[in-house]
Order: sequence, then C-alpha cells, then structure tokens
Amino acid sequence: MKDGVIADFTATQLMLKNIIGKVGKRYNIGRPRVVVGVPSGITEVEERAVEEAVMQAGAREVYLIEEPMAAAIGASLDVGEPSGNIIVDIGGGTTEVAVISLGGIVVSHSLRVAGDELDEDIVNYIKRELNLAIGATTAEQVKIQLGCAMPLMTEMSMEIRGRDLTTGLPRNVTVTSTQIEEALKESISKIVEIVKLTLEKTPPELAADIMEKGIVLAGGGALIKNLDKLISQETDMPVYVADEPLDCVVRGAGKVLEDIERLGRVLVNARNKKYR
Repeated sequence: MKDGVIADFTATQLMLKNIIGKVGKRYNIGRPRVVVGVPSGITEVEERAVEEAVMQAGAREVYLIEEPMAAAIGASLDVGEPSGNIIVDIGGGTTEVAVISLGGIVVSHSLRVAGDELDEDIVNYIKRELNLAIGATTAEQVKIQLGCAMPLMTEMSMEIRGRDLTTGLPRNVTVTSTQIEEALKESISKIVEIVKLTLEKTPPELAADIMEKGIVLAGGGALIKNLDKLISQETDMPVYVADEPLDCVVRGAGKVLEDIERLGRVLVNARNKKYR
C-alpha cells in the first residue's frame, strides 16, 4: 500500500488472504463480508483494484467506505443527522478532511501528505542538518516521541543512532522537539491549509454547526503534540482529538458491518447491492 491505495496488487492480495484465512479459522466462518476503508479521492480504477484484491483474497462481498466517513463513525459522530460535522483523518498515506451531513460527505479534500511523509521529513532533516542517515523506523520513533506542531512548554529530547555520512561509521546524536518541529513545519502547514480550504468550501448552513461543535482529529497524525492547538489557532474554532484516534477508521468500518442495514447508505459501492 502507498498513499492510501494499492501499489503492489499481488502483495496486497496475499496479505489480505492471510488475514481473512486467520480470522476464518479462529471464528470458524467461511467467506466473510468485508468493509474496506479507502481515501475519499479514490478513482474508479483504484476502487475496482481494491474490490478485486479483496474478492480474490476470499471475501464473499466487498463494501468500500470513505476513510473520513469511517473515522467519523468510529469517533462516535452522528453522521446521519442533518447538522454538519467536520473530521480530519491524518493516516499513514493520506490526510482526509470531510464535512459530513445526512449520512453523506458534503465537501472533502484528500492530501497525500500524512504520517509517511512526516517520517520522510525527519529522515531528510537529520540527514541535512546533522549529517546522519537514519531509517524510517527510527524516524517514526522520533515523530511519536518528539513530533510537535508548536513549541512545547518543556523541550524534550532523545538520543538516536544512525550512520555518519562523512565517516560511514555508526554515531549517536541527541535530537530535540524544537528540531523536529522545524523538520515537520512544511508538511504540517499543508495539512492546516487543507483544513482551511475545506472550511472555506463548506455551505453556510453547515458552517454554523461546525463552529459550534468544532473540528475532530482522528488517525495517528492526531497524536502529534499541539497539532490541535495550531489548527484551532489558524481556524479560530475549537479542535478535539477523538478517543483512541489510531483506531477510529477500523472501529467505524466495524460499526458499519454490525449495522449494515441502517448504515449501509454511507458505503461507496453499495448502491447496486442488496444486503443479506
């Protein structure tokens, strides 16, 4: 998977086949019904690729749900109400921002800047500023521990190990939250801009609801320290981080599976399917 869509069809299919096989064995079920989260900007070709990969992996039926919709349901937002809700889902490959009302997405924007891009920013910054080569795993650990969108009350630091680009030998360095804030600045500003753009495109009758309820952040990126404060500062609106933001999309997909008769209308490809 790359940028939220399938990059290697065979590898994705094998991974899904393995997961479906394990679940089927554990719970003694045959070919299951599967709900898959996809980016809101997905093309029809990418949609078909996802459906085909999951069907060939052993599914009986495949339903697609846009990730911001799944995140909103997982964050316990009432997506069926006529009032407006806005969700910002910062995942691994994409950042999805969507305004949701009456069980549908009214306005949405998908940005291919998210967790993976932030890891890359840290790798490039440490290479450029500290002359040290580190891997994606180390970069992710740095992001989790020190990643911040605004200066912290108390600066944090951690020691990392990498390969010195001059000598080629291993070397330890200490990095601080201030340095990581600088490394993430450009990508974070793109995320903030896409939130502002979505708010600008929101119909006035829903904007008042959003102003009152605020913006909900989901996905792993929601855990970046002070990101909620920065978005609140830039939009002049309240911003909340969902409970267990990492699990919002998967919990939302699970809720749809459990109550597909009621929530089925939120699915992307359910128009011509009959639930059974």
